[in-house]
Amino acid sequence: MKKLLEAANRYLETSDWKTIAVLKFCLVSLGMMIGMAIGRKARRPVFSCAIAVFAATYVPLMVKFWRVFTETE
Repeated sequence: MKKLLEAANRYLETSDWKTIAVLKFCLVSLGMMIGMAIGRKARRPVFSCAIAVFAATYVPLMVKFWRVFTETE
């Protein structure tokens, strides 16, 4: 697992914002395909979990982005 995480870090170091954007589109598409495959009864709990994960990850990302955006050079 450690080797996998180190490889992921190296990959990100060699990537630019465009590569990361393509990666995000790929993951969104995967999430949509999984979402379309979920049965009616499971949709509400899956949606609740997804919104919780979104909130828990989006807020810290935007805080970090805002700090970078507002820093003076």
